Amino acid sequence: MEKNNTTNYHEQQNKENIVHLREILATLPPFCGQYFRGMQEYIASRTRVAYAYDIRVFFEYLHDNNPIYGKKDIKEYTIDILDQITRMDIEEYLMYLKYYVKDGMEHSNDEQSLKRKLSSLKSFYNYYYRNELITQNPASIVKMPKLHEKNIVRLDVDEVAILLDEVESGEKLTKRQQAYHEKTKVRDLAILTLMLGTGIRVSECVGLDMDDVDFKNNGIKIHRKGGKEVIVYFGEEVCEALLNYMEERENITPVEGHANALFLSMQNKRISVRSVENLVKKYSKLVTNLKNITPHKLRSTYGTNLYRETGDIYLVADVLGHKDVNTTKKHYAALEDERRRTAAKYVRLREKRED
Repeated sequence: MEKNNTTNYHEQQNKENIVHLREILATLPPFCGQYFRGMQEYIASRTRVAYAYDIRVFFEYLHDNNPIYGKKDIKEYTIDILDQITRMDIEEYLMYLKYYVKDGMEHSNDEQSLKRKLSSLKSFYNYYYRNELITQNPASIVKMPKLHEKNIVRLDVDEVAILLDEVESGEKLTKRQQAYHEKTKVRDLAILTLMLGTGIRVSECVGLDMDDVDFKNNGIKIHRKGGKEVIVYFGEEVCEALLNYMEERENITPVEGHANALFLSMQNKRISVRSVENLVKKYSKLVTNLKNITPHKLRSTYGTNLYRETGDIYLVADVLGHKDVNTTKKHYAALEDERRRTAAKYVRLREKRED
């Protein structure tokens, strides 16, 4: 199979992100380009796009809500505007982000989203302040929003088994869904089994190529955030599901440019992130109506199972691709406490006396 004649998913995504970033930059003040050029060597293209969105929201807020800045088009703003903005302006912006209406549409941001938008603004200001292009850095003295811990939503062991059974049978699906199910169940089972059995991200799953799967060593080559390639290993259940799908996949003729894609859509193109999100939602609703299960929740399910089986938080962090083990510890703090409680059962100071 000639991989050179096919679309490399990760290279294509990178190109699309670069084009998207240029489109956003065309709506921002010209001086913003310097900031994004400065970060291109060490920040992934997808992250640069997210930063650009956040910076645009900030400038749109200034333009729409401040009579002084509303007199000019955003693209006419010069860098001295950053020195005119105060700490109070930024704090009012954060209050605004909690709920606002723009172009007839309602928008809201939770604690995590507010934190990300403020982080983007802090990074933006720091760049110009460090390079002595501005004299004030009000963003640096604005406190980060306090995040309240949320319970991790995951599937229980019995729910995982029921989910995979439902994917195989399709009995609870609607008549319309069952018609498609016969064509996709082997693929869907392979995708869900792989995600539940390895904890890979949905973007890593859809980016898999045929030659990324190594059945000799039961491993898959994936591209982590930032472009790093790593091998993630899978067990026999995942192996069986992948082999069954591979048999089916060999008989499918993909659309040109998608010949090496592992998982294909009904249109015989590389399956999209949105399609995987939809199939996870479809099947998980058959298992539990009380939990909003997403591909990321399947990742949490894997991480939970791995930690319960091994008790090794560093292994969980490594397999999930967390750069900082503290991120993993934060997510699985409740499980760590659960394990610590069991320690009380194992240490006995004195033998119990017989009366």
